[in-house]
Amino acid sequence: MRLTTLLRTTASAAVVGAVTFGFAGIASAQETTVDDIIVTAQKREQNLQDVPIVVTTLSQETLQDAGVRDIKDLQILTPGMTVTSTQSEASTTARIRGVGTVGDNPGLESSVGVVIDGVYRSRNSVGFGDLGELQRIEVLKGPQGTLFGKNTSAGVINIITEQPSFTPGYNAEVTIGNYGARALNGSVTGPLSDTLAMRLYAGIRERDGFYDVDTGDGPRRQTDDANQDFWTVRGQLLWLPSDTASFRLIADYSKRDEYCCVGVQTRVGPTYPFIDGLSTGTGQTPPSAGFGAVPFSRLAYANRGTGQRIEDRGVSLEANFDMPSLNATLTSLTSWRKWDGDIGMDVDYTGADIAYRLDNGEYGYGVENLTQELRLAGSTDRLDWLVGVFVTKEDIRRNDSWNYGADYTPFLSFLLSAAINGSNPLVPVSPNIIRCFTAPGQTTVGFQTCLGTGGAVGGTGGIGFTVGAGYYDTYEQESTSVALFTNNTFRVTDQFDITLGLRYTMDEKTLEGQQTNVNGNGAACAAALGNAGAIAPVLGANTPTFLARMCLPWSNVAFNNRALSESFDDSELSGTIKASYRLNPSLMAYASYARGYKSFGYNLDRVQSGITPTASLLFPSEVVDSYEAGVKMTLLNRTLLLNATYFDQTFSDFQLNTFLGTAFVVESIPELTSRGVDADFLWFTPIEGLSLSGGVTYTETKYGNFTAADLANPANFPQLSLLPGATASFAPEWSASGSLNYDRDLGNGLRGGFALSAKYMSEYNTGSDLLPWKQQDAYTLVNGRISIGSEDERWTLDLWAQNLTDEEYVQVAYNAPLQGNAFQTTVQPNGTFYNPALDTQTYDAFLGQPRTYGMTLRIRY
Repeated sequence: MRLTTLLRTTASAAVVGAVTFGFAGIASAQETTVDDIIVTAQKREQNLQDVPIVVTTLSQETLQDAGVRDIKDLQILTPGMTVTSTQSEASTTARIRGVGTVGDNPGLESSVGVVIDGVYRSRNSVGFGDLGELQRIEVLKGPQGTLFGKNTSAGVINIITEQPSFTPGYNAEVTIGNYGARALNGSVTGPLSDTLAMRLYAGIRERDGFYDVDTGDGPRRQTDDANQDFWTVRGQLLWLPSDTASFRLIADYSKRDEYCCVGVQTRVGPTYPFIDGLSTGTGQTPPSAGFGAVPFSRLAYANRGTGQRIEDRGVSLEANFDMPSLNATLTSLTSWRKWDGDIGMDVDYTGADIAYRLDNGEYGYGVENLTQELRLAGSTDRLDWLVGVFVTKEDIRRNDSWNYGADYTPFLSFLLSAAINGSNPLVPVSPNIIRCFTAPGQTTVGFQTCLGTGGAVGGTGGIGFTVGAGYYDTYEQESTSVALFTNNTFRVTDQFDITLGLRYTMDEKTLEGQQTNVNGNGAACAAALGNAGAIAPVLGANTPTFLARMCLPWSNVAFNNRALSESFDDSELSGTIKASYRLNPSLMAYASYARGYKSFGYNLDRVQSGITPTASLLFPSEVVDSYEAGVKMTLLNRTLLLNATYFDQTFSDFQLNTFLGTAFVVESIPELTSRGVDADFLWFTPIEGLSLSGGVTYTETKYGNFTAADLANPANFPQLSLLPGATASFAPEWSASGSLNYDRDLGNGLRGGFALSAKYMSEYNTGSDLLPWKQQDAYTLVNGRISIGSEDERWTLDLWAQNLTDEEYVQVAYNAPLQGNAFQTTVQPNGTFYNPALDTQTYDAFLGQPRTYGMTLRIRY
């Protein structure tokens, strides 16, 4: 039975993949119907049109034709989904229906779960990489916590790879492209005995960077950035010892050694002269007239390296045992995974030597997981039932460091003296006034004299910030999670089904950390605080602001030798109830309610209010209540699929990770709602080899109204004051995708075809603080491919292009550190703390990929 099921599944996947989505090598398009599309969204094989969930299912060929090699590529085929990366590829975030978790902090778990061959990847970045040989990908929208666990409150990306085959097979693939792209991968599969089969896949990819880099003061040597240089290997064994048992063992290893990512300026503010004066060359893009937007450019400025070294490895074992007496199957899935990333960063993204982090192990993080899942699933005439238990142990370590460049002290002097000069023109703008704040035994007269002379007189003995290492912090978070779950579908009648699912999750997390200033760091802060009595009569009410600049999180003496120790546990009952009614064989209507849960955690960073370190780094759990109502239609002799769903989701204590210009903070926003419509279609046309598919998502994702009193730290409200009642970031109102696949015999033993895929997104904001300068205009991405090969697919040559129209767009915009201010300290006429006329902030951005093109030769036997 187990072997028969395996072969049936393999055949079904081959038919759906090779025929349904554009290749006619196995059968003609007229023979294919919607009934061939099988998904496992409810942990059992079902026809797509029988599942009361919004599912976008993508076959191997569809993914190949769209150029999908990793999760980021996937978004072109999925309306309502965005995937972005920021300061490194380790900071990758997936969002569905405008909801996701910013990936810069490993203390936050994901809103969109990534599952590969049944194994949950707890952070989006941990699931980012070459996906290898794919059978299909299922994108499930809305909370999926009952079966896929916590941290799937926005949805799941369920990736199913090719498993070993008892039919011998070999394939190889060679790719060359612009930007020096070159790739080689291949696999071999076949039997080792009558009951044991294997599959081995290996691949390597290299490419030059998408950015040109002006290295300014140096010592950076690389003059490009965002390159690609990694390799991966994945081995599998499939053992079928009997008709009622199967074992699938998977082991994989990937390694990246790249440099990524720099940002480019999109708007340059009044701090430009200071950068220009301190760096070799201009140091950053010169400002536009009136400090408007600068022209789009892929020229970045960075004097320090952005190396990233990432290792990902793991092992999983899935065992299935059929139990005929119960008409059930017992499944055991055990996994161990370990992911490590060391990252270098030019903190200021300029040619000036202001601040940086080295990729020497002092900055980065690692995640180690051990999981065990047991499921028992069976069925009767009227009931499909499933019960299970899931246990995971996770260890996270984060190392954080900071290094002062030679230009940090003079740059901060420029900033402080310019601020004073704005209200007192007698104080010159100078690179030397830090000593005025830190001179031992400073007096009010001495401080005033020192400022008036630009630091030439009255600052004797004053110190700046020591060049080199400033701090080195370590964080260790351990978590244990146990969940009991059940999912059951009762067929009330032949037309009417009710599904009830429940999951009870128990989480416990502990944090141990050490925050340590090194190399005398904190001394300048301490000296300034010691002189506060002399400074206050001169600077008046602005004194706390200037002292805060001397005591930013990386220079604050209060963090020196600060030990952290916290623990917390919580439990949550989540679940779903669904009702579906089949009005006729071609039309099913359904409605559902689901409650999702995203675990609490710790903000693994230096966080302070004013100049006082935050006592606790804990943030609470996030929950979502989701309602959906939809229809699934199968028309035109079951060759046309039309599905539409209305959704209404309310998130409570939404975990927002935002960059405030000097540090990342996590705030729980009281309420976020996401409402709209998902619709998709798939048509196997009467024209042989031609299929069309696509979808559209209309979303209104908005924050509820809140005030400072509703936040865990009310002092964060000014930088979040644009959020109440506003549309969330990365939540375009309209998102639409479409693909066209055509393939047919050409005669003389040849076949040919082409594929186009496109994604449109209306305008949206790319910053979690919703500053207007971070708005991205509407845009459309187009990928294309032309293929020719042998009729039996022994060889195929593809000419391909991604971002065919070379669309210029921004992934994520952000505030350039220390380079101006966007928010004010008092409420402005519009009721927020933001006033466009007073915005002096320089804005940087991580860009989307440019047009890439090349050719790929595939050989199969």
